[in-house]
Amino acid sequence: MFSVAQTSKSQFLDKARQAREERKGHKERERSATQIQALVRRFLCRCRLQKQIRKEVDEFFQAYEAGTTKRNALSIFKNARKLLFIYSKDDKLRFEKLCRVILSSMEAENDQKPDIMQDSKLVTLYLTMLVTFTDTSTWKIVKGKGESLRPALTRICENIMGHLNQKGFYTILQILLTNGLARSRPSFSKGTLTAIFTLSLRPVVAAHFSDNLLRSFLIHIMSVPAIVSHFSSLTPEVSTETHELLRKFIIFLSREEQCMDICVCLEGSHTLCLLGNLIHLGYVTEKVLEEEAGHFVKDLTDMLSYCQRYVSQKKSNLTHWHPVLGWFSQTVDYGLNESMPLVTRQLQYLWGVSIIRTLFSDVLSKKLDSQEPMPQTPQPTTSQNNLPVKNLFKRAFQKSASVRNILKPVGGRRVDSIEVQKVCSVCMLYQTALTTLNQIRLQILTGLTYLDDLLPKLWAFICELGPQGGLKLFLECLNNDTDESKQLLAMLMLFCDCSRHLITILDDIEVYEEQISFKIEELVTISSFLNNFVYKMIWDGILENAKGEKLDLFHSVHGWLMVLYERDCRRRFTPDDHWLRKDLKPSLLFQELEKGKRRAQLLLQYIPHVIPHKNRVLLFRNIVTKEKETLGLVETSSASPHVTHITIRRSRMLEDGYDQLRRLPINSIKGVIRVKFVNDLGVDEAGIDQDGVFKEFLEEIIKKVFNPALNLFKTTSGNERLYPSPTSNIHENHLQLFEFVGRMLGKAMYEGIVVDVPFASFFLSQVLGHHHSNFYSSIDELPSLDSEFYKNLTSIKRYDGDVSDLGLTLSYDEEVMGQLICHELIPGGKTMPVTNENKISYIHLMAHFRMHTQIKDQTAAFIRGFRCIINPEWLHMFSTPEVQRLISGDNAEIDLDDLKKHTVYYGGFHSSHRVIIWLWDILSSDFSAVERAMFLKFVTSCSRPPLLGFAYLKPPFSIRCVEVSDDQDTGDTLGSVLRGFFTIRKKEPGGRLPTSSTCFNLLKLPNYSKKSVLRDKLRYAISMNTGFELS
Repeated sequence: MFSVAQTSKSQFLDKARQAREERKGHKERERSATQIQALVRRFLCRCRLQKQIRKEVDEFFQAYEAGTTKRNALSIFKNARKLLFIYSKDDKLRFEKLCRVILSSMEAENDQKPDIMQDSKLVTLYLTMLVTFTDTSTWKIVKGKGESLRPALTRICENIMGHLNQKGFYTILQILLTNGLARSRPSFSKGTLTAIFTLSLRPVVAAHFSDNLLRSFLIHIMSVPAIVSHFSSLTPEVSTETHELLRKFIIFLSREEQCMDICVCLEGSHTLCLLGNLIHLGYVTEKVLEEEAGHFVKDLTDMLSYCQRYVSQKKSNLTHWHPVLGWFSQTVDYGLNESMPLVTRQLQYLWGVSIIRTLFSDVLSKKLDSQEPMPQTPQPTTSQNNLPVKNLFKRAFQKSASVRNILKPVGGRRVDSIEVQKVCSVCMLYQTALTTLNQIRLQILTGLTYLDDLLPKLWAFICELGPQGGLKLFLECLNNDTDESKQLLAMLMLFCDCSRHLITILDDIEVYEEQISFKIEELVTISSFLNNFVYKMIWDGILENAKGEKLDLFHSVHGWLMVLYERDCRRRFTPDDHWLRKDLKPSLLFQELEKGKRRAQLLLQYIPHVIPHKNRVLLFRNIVTKEKETLGLVETSSASPHVTHITIRRSRMLEDGYDQLRRLPINSIKGVIRVKFVNDLGVDEAGIDQDGVFKEFLEEIIKKVFNPALNLFKTTSGNERLYPSPTSNIHENHLQLFEFVGRMLGKAMYEGIVVDVPFASFFLSQVLGHHHSNFYSSIDELPSLDSEFYKNLTSIKRYDGDVSDLGLTLSYDEEVMGQLICHELIPGGKTMPVTNENKISYIHLMAHFRMHTQIKDQTAAFIRGFRCIINPEWLHMFSTPEVQRLISGDNAEIDLDDLKKHTVYYGGFHSSHRVIIWLWDILSSDFSAVERAMFLKFVTSCSRPPLLGFAYLKPPFSIRCVEVSDDQDTGDTLGSVLRGFFTIRKKEPGGRLPTSSTCFNLLKLPNYSKKSVLRDKLRYAISMNTGFELS
């Protein structure tokens, strides 16, 4: 019974499963059939379309060849697009015909119409209708007998205009104007543009310039990119002065809420277009600008301030790129980009001579010259770092005595006077433009510095402000948050930004000899003002909490200060100790640095030059000592530093030193290194290295690698200073050698060993990283490489004729090993002529090539090695000449009292010994300064004293009494000490010369019986530079 039921159930389930599978198979067959049908239909449709397109293309080619169709670029483009859409191997012949058609069309003039002008006749018809029915002046019906109808018909015209305004008339005109003018070349004819302008102006005039219609006109018409430029070029007879439009606009926008309403409606891009049109109107209606200058300045400042809110310093997800504003956080209309060059050209009128003279009339009206300057005697040419400072000051002050009297802040002008407020507001406008129009900032600065007398007169104006003038007033402004204070600080900030830009682009001849814009004594006064201002901002704690405008002001003032300081370092124009702050106690500063006080850190970061140089050197030595203690490189009671031993063959000193030291870890190079020399016979030299032998090794290594004969380094023409040789690649491993040399020089500086290596200042600037500074100029550093080459380049800058006549190209030809090699300054430069337009770029490119590009690999390798030992942040507090002094010692005269105080005596000599008394007397009385330098070099291998004095000379300066030849000298035996102490001589040493061991800073002096003999022998020895080679 149960089995029958189970069987029927299983049969039922099988049938159901079979039915389900059949339905599934049926659906799959239907879907497959549908797909096949779709593929077939698609294929057939594609074939029909291809056939149709080929037919149309063939018909076009036939008509083109027969000359029955228009031969314009648009029709060719449409058919080319069709052919390329269905192109296959079978269409090779058609493609060939297409190429021929395109080539033949290139020889014809194509009258290409833009999209909006496809039906230009219709546009012209509509505009004519609107022009006719919005004014009755052209209607014949109102002439003669119909004059009585004029009021009623005029009313009808006004109703028509009112109706048009309600239906978005200005919006339609804006679209029409934007599509036709927002491009590099306008697509409107003269008649069309005149009609549009007439139509747009009629409602405004009819409503007697009501606020409502003025607002619509500004938003929709005056915000069209460069519309005033197009009116001026296409329809100059349409006078914008007829209704004094600019005056109406200025007065309307002078109400802050209305100006802000316009800006909010337009947003950034279109606000900029409105700004350009207003500036252009101001340029062409100068009289209105003079009368409404105050309101004009305020309107532009408000509009720029609105845009500035949305200007960003960097890219983000919320910013868009604008060709004038940079990164901008509002929506940017990229359709306006094509017209931005025209808008930029309009904005340039703001910093053009005409508007600057109008806005700065109160400043420029000030007279500086009392009489003509005295004729100057031309000075003989000197090298860059050897300018006769006294002569320069004498010439400058003679010149200024009869020309200017504005050097000192005198005060006397009330800051709340109308004149001061006007100048401050103008400065505020230009400062806002500088911070808003990021991408054309340099153009603005160049325009503001074009007039030679603007900046000196602005400085004179600043000097007259307040009861006392100068520093006190501006420091008080920093602590006040009033609008008046902000405007005064904006004036100072603008002066600093423009002056820095000017001095940066002027070369040394223009600054020192021609004294363009500023006289030398004015630069001295300005630099003192800036130095004190920056110092006060830091030391009084203002900078620590500074944000926004105050921080921007600090960077402007500091930037101008550092440009002057770096130029003064390169070529002196200030008196001695000009940059120091007498009221700053170095001991207090160092205490605050130890405690981590923020103001002390900022002072060292921004203006280390206010600290005396020797105190900074002492700070540098302390930093090195602390690092040595941290790395365990200093002897302590509980531990001794790790010592690295190297063996050097005297005949292969450079090769052995390079092989053994380049493999050492950096900390080992910073640590103690002991050297054992092997002589030419392969025998170890006697003696124990207690720093002296390593000093000798270091000096010999440096002497060899910096020898120009090795061709790793070359000397500059004139002053014989060192820089990497561009042809050093004749050495297979020259870059590794440069890195090694950088390490060795860094080791010498690390240990305080002075070496007589005079570097070219442009090379040291690169080592210090100054060439990455915003204040760096390649052309200013060029005289330190080749003064004649610098003169030749600057003569091109001053060439009055056509520079292209000189036959120069943007390339540099150089003879290398008998072959002439052409270096292109830019890609393709050898085919690009130097012209009056690109001559400034050529000069800077050439200077950059000679000082950077030619030696960039060598310099990079040297810097890499040097910075392994010396942290670049440690040298931030030194200028380039000061780092040279750090390397080679002080260039001041030798302080004999200091040397005498720190001299150690051996072999029986003592400070009261007769020979020693004679020696010091000869050095002070009989020897010249040059001979004293030669004596120091004879003993220590360096002609300059240590920066911190002889107390820091390692090993200390020593004098030993010797009575025998060097090969018999056994040192300080008891007999020699006693004989030397009691002035007992074995034999008369009159035939022997003094000798030295520079590695120990040791003078070996025979016990001479006469002072004259000592003087003659010592003079002969130092003049022959014998050292220990000759006795």
